[in-house]
Amino acid sequence: MERFKPFLIFLFGLGIISCQKENTPISVSPDDYHSAIDKVIEIQVHDIFSPPVASRIFAYSNIAAYETMRSGNPNYTSLAGQMKNLEEVPAPRDTVNLNFELAAIVAYYDIAQDLIFSEEMIINNRDSLYNNWEKQNPDSFEISRNYGLTVAEHIRQWMKSDNYAQTRTMSKFSFNNEEESRWQPTPPTYMDGIEPHWNKLRPFVLSSADQFAPLPPPEFSMEKGSEFYEQLMEVYTIQEKIVEEGDESEMLAMAQFWDCNPYVSTMRGHLMFATKKISPGAHWMGITKIANRKSEADFMKSVYAYTKTSLAIADGFISCWDEKYRSNLIRPETLINKYVDENWTPLLQTPPFPEYPSGHSVVSTAAAVTLTEIFGENFGFKDDTEIPYGLPVREFTSFNQAASEAAISRLYGGIHYRAAIEQGVVQGKHVGEYVVKNLKMAPSQNPLATN
Repeated sequence: MERFKPFLIFLFGLGIISCQKENTPISVSPDDYHSAIDKVIEIQVHDIFSPPVASRIFAYSNIAAYETMRSGNPNYTSLAGQMKNLEEVPAPRDTVNLNFELAAIVAYYDIAQDLIFSEEMIINNRDSLYNNWEKQNPDSFEISRNYGLTVAEHIRQWMKSDNYAQTRTMSKFSFNNEEESRWQPTPPTYMDGIEPHWNKLRPFVLSSADQFAPLPPPEFSMEKGSEFYEQLMEVYTIQEKIVEEGDESEMLAMAQFWDCNPYVSTMRGHLMFATKKISPGAHWMGITKIANRKSEADFMKSVYAYTKTSLAIADGFISCWDEKYRSNLIRPETLINKYVDENWTPLLQTPPFPEYPSGHSVVSTAAAVTLTEIFGENFGFKDDTEIPYGLPVREFTSFNQAASEAAISRLYGGIHYRAAIEQGVVQGKHVGEYVVKNLKMAPSQNPLATN
């Protein structure tokens, strides 16, 4: 027996090591979720998703992650019953070996993969994470991954009923050259109006797409002294001032920073190529990441912040697009070229859809209202979201200040009249306040507000 003792000790040691490995918790941090958000933004830019479509991707992906995390955090409330036709996600069978953070990232990636084109970009990033986690604890990884996929499938089935697929087969938007006030395609690509049927999608929190329809735009008139004509000329004269100030113009810096136009096309002789940029929703997801990191939010709180903000943005786009194709208002560029200066071009490239109201004004305000409720009124931050696109950091004292700058930047960029901006802010405020008031998610004591 004595001679077998070293061998038995060796086997016993292996057993201890094996048990330790099986019981080792998998390490998943908030940064892993921030990275998942960043990866989806990167793919959206690569695939050139329109701003409304991008907002839908963020909303459903974050909902899947939130519902997964909430299953292990009873202080947070399910979105089931708060959104039309959304039922409770299946409860996990094994909570002892389930890593909810890992499962949430699985759910996030699984929904996002369904909604983007370049699937291999998600798969490559996802699999590198999965391989690392599986090595840490195979049993926990399998249980957690399976639960994340279960939640994702539940959200996927609900997602299919939002009418998005039906809008893919609806007619293109037809413009009318005979009515001068109506929108017409703009240079350099003269694209058709994008997503003319977006108001037919099921809203997330709003009761209907037209719930917060803004006041109509000023009556179209090219008579000098009319409100509409004066607002048109304001666009023209402000840009003249910006050009005079040159590169030192703060208005120019604002316009460029908040451009967020995925459709920018550049001409080089007979060649045309796309300059890819993030959408407004992606910019505000970036701001949410900055706020989460500054407040040292844990995984659950981070997912909560992303989800609530993405829902305000998504409903903001549905609300805004409902009015855009009802008002169907012509862009400043078209009228200035016809009546004022045929060689004039706006500082920013005019996006391919009707003018009223300003989409950035609506969704930025909705996002700011929501983030203010989450993080507090005077939450200062340095916005480095645009660094990958060659733009410097801008500093803000609050989310509302950032949203106000995003809104007025559209006037400085030459793509919106003042009325579209001012009414867009009002509309976005209504959307954000409605989301904050009606969507019950976090504990009554807001978990992230600092003031």
